[in-house]
Amino acid sequence: MASTSAPARSLLDRALGVIERVGNALPHPATLFLVATLAVMAASAVVSMLGWTVAHPSTGKAVGAVNLVSVEGLHRLLTGLVSNFTSFAPLGTVLVAMLGIAVAEGAGLISAALKLLVLSAPRRLLTVTIVFAGVMSNTGGEVGYVLLLPLSAMAFAAVGRHPLAGLAAAFAGVSGGYSANLLLGTIDPLLAGLTQEAAHLVDPSYRVTPAANYYFMAASTFVITAVGAVVTERMIVPRLGTWSGAAESAAIEPLTAAERRGLRFAATAAALLAAVVLAGIVPDGGFLRDLKTGDVLHSPLLSGIVAFIFAGGVIVGVAYGAGAGTIRRDTDVLKSMSKAMETMGSYLVLVFFAAQFVAVFNWTNLGLIIAVEGAAVLKALGLGTVPLIVAFVALSATVNLAMGSASAKWAILAPVFVPMFMLLGYTPEFTQAAYRVGDSVTNIISPMMSYFALIIAFVQKYDARAGLGTVVALMLPYSAAFFVAWTLFLVVWALLGIPVGPGAPLLMDSPSHLQ
Repeated sequence: MASTSAPARSLLDRALGVIERVGNALPHPATLFLVATLAVMAASAVVSMLGWTVAHPSTGKAVGAVNLVSVEGLHRLLTGLVSNFTSFAPLGTVLVAMLGIAVAEGAGLISAALKLLVLSAPRRLLTVTIVFAGVMSNTGGEVGYVLLLPLSAMAFAAVGRHPLAGLAAAFAGVSGGYSANLLLGTIDPLLAGLTQEAAHLVDPSYRVTPAANYYFMAASTFVITAVGAVVTERMIVPRLGTWSGAAESAAIEPLTAAERRGLRFAATAAALLAAVVLAGIVPDGGFLRDLKTGDVLHSPLLSGIVAFIFAGGVIVGVAYGAGAGTIRRDTDVLKSMSKAMETMGSYLVLVFFAAQFVAVFNWTNLGLIIAVEGAAVLKALGLGTVPLIVAFVALSATVNLAMGSASAKWAILAPVFVPMFMLLGYTPEFTQAAYRVGDSVTNIISPMMSYFALIIAFVQKYDARAGLGTVVALMLPYSAAFFVAWTLFLVVWALLGIPVGPGAPLLMDSPSHLQ
């Protein structure tokens, strides 16, 4: 009886298969944090018994490991379990910001704005518009994946181009450009809180604002848009060839009169809100400046940026809803907020275990010990700024292949690398910016990315035989181009000494951080 042999798998397919199997074999991130917490406790006992100490970089005093496998450690765990969770820096900021954005999303503002952006773009600017819309959609959470990707495929098919090219361009912007944006979103306060917790290992008074990376990420929006458009036109479109399927123009519904009216109301509300903010920050005696010093850097605007994200989402979302008829009473607003909180259940579970891990890691002093010793090793190696940036971005990008959650990865990496880079002279904000580059560029080829299965389903609409390898092969040119271009952009940014955000220079001895 004749037997048929399976076609030989390419090296890329085999490598991706290994990554997928390893990633699938990993426990839930919450379980990983629990295991990591127990491991840290065990390590604290060992290091304490060995008497390993380092000199605190600020006080010069000897610091040793605190043994948590003891009666005193047990008491600390029991009394701190609740406060570790409730005082976890990213928790409140993310929930508050999410409430505001939920109103804008629930009213239909974000969906209507994306639809308007894509459908009104001239054909020659369609690719650029789609990538840009993908980057900007990150402010609205999952709407980019759920709405923009299929819409972009339809838009390409409607003009006779291959729909997978449009889908790939949108996916590249939404996921590959995840951290870039002209607006602040929920990821900004989340990462800033974790960064601040890690920075306190070296300097307990250090503050990291949600706008810490705004300058760099806003500028990165245009880098990602340009690179994504070039890769689409020069590599993806030629590779896919001519689209022979039917156009899908009928499937793209134009904006209704109500949606257009809602967008006009929202634009008016946004303009008025911007005018109020400018009136409070531009004049020397503006009401949003610091009352004592008149300073902008430490003003309520930057310190309370999460409140502005919340208020902006609510005000603009309600304005849209009033114009479009999607919000008719206060209960409609509250339902949008409640729906958003329903989806945050898994996040709260993850945060509970992450908070315990961060607290235990801080209590044991292991983070400081590792940071001091690691910084000493890096100093001895004599690595300059450029090798450090490239190495750390590459590390973040590699870890991202096996662990999808940006906050979970940063909760593990930040307590080690933030203080380590602080001791080397680099600010926590700069370290966070480097992490965000690495965390973004491999999203589009990582099977662990939470929406990867959905992407495969979208692709199968136009290629029934498509699978994991198909999607990765489609997106790999974007991932490689983003890694090279974005890392190079970060290197140039660092060499020019430009702050990554308001009050966030690159080096610890810069004037913004002198007391």
